[in-house]
Amino acid sequence: MSRVRRPAVAGSFYPAEPVRLAAAVDGYLAAAAVDDSGPPPKAIVAPHAGYLYSGPVAGSAFAALAPRAAAIRRVLLLGPSHYVAFDGLALARADAFRTPLGDLPVARGLDAELGGLPQLVVDDRPHEREHALEVELPFLQRLLPAAAALELVPIVVGAASTGEVAEVIERLWGGDETAIVVSTDLSHYLDAAAARLRDEATATAIEALAPERIDDLDACGSRPLRGLLAAARARGLGVRRLDLRNSADTAGPADRVVGYGAFAFA
Repeated sequence: MSRVRRPAVAGSFYPAEPVRLAAAVDGYLAAAAVDDSGPPPKAIVAPHAGYLYSGPVAGSAFAALAPRAAAIRRVLLLGPSHYVAFDGLALARADAFRTPLGDLPVARGLDAELGGLPQLVVDDRPHEREHALEVELPFLQRLLPAAAALELVPIVVGAASTGEVAEVIERLWGGDETAIVVSTDLSHYLDAAAARLRDEATATAIEALAPERIDDLDACGSRPLRGLLAAARARGLGVRRLDLRNSADTAGPADRVVGYGAFAFA
C-alpha cells in the first residue's frame, strides 16, 4: 500500500478546489515578468505564505524556471521546520505528496547519492503539518509538463549547519534534469518600512552569495537558504533578484508585515 502525505493547508493557505487552485497559480505565473536573456536557473528561492500574500512573489520565482520546464524530471525541495524541533534534515517516508491538483511522486533509490550522510534522517513527523514545502507543490504541478512523473525530493531542514545543508544539496545537484527550490520567507512582523530595510540587506547578502550575513531573524528558512548560498558559491553561480516585497505590498496591513523574496541562481 502506498503512503501519501496529504495536504495540511489546502483551504487555508491556498484554495482547496482544484479549478480555483489551478486558476490562481496560473495567474501568478502569467503575471510574472520572465527575463530569459540569461541562462535558465538551476535553483530558485520562493516564499511560502498564504497565496493571498506571497503568491505573486512565488509566481516570479517559479516562472523563471519556465524556459527549462520541459527538461526538469527531479526537484529537490527544501524548507524550514515550523512545527517540529529536530536535528539534521528530514526526508519523508511517503511515496507521494498530494495536493488538490493530484499526487507528486517522491524519489526513491537515493542511497547512492545520500547514503552515509549522518545529518539526514527519514522521518514523517516534520512533514505532517509543514506548509513550507506544501505551498510550492501546486506551482510545480502547473509549471512542469511532466509533473505527474516528477521525482520530488522533499526535505524539511531542522537544526542543521550551513555545511550540512550544502552537502545534501551538492549530493543531489544532478544535471539539467534536476531543479532546486528553497522555500523561505524573509523578515517577520516588523512594520513595513523596517521590513524593507532588513529585507533589502538580506537580498543583498543573497546576491553576494554570503550565507554568513544571514541570521535566523532575516529569514524563517535561513538554514536551507544558507546551505543553498554556500553550494551556489562553490559552484560559481550568479544570482538574479526577481522580486522583493512584503505583505503590505500585496494584501496586508503595514504595521506588522512578512517579507518575501524571489531569486534565481544560474
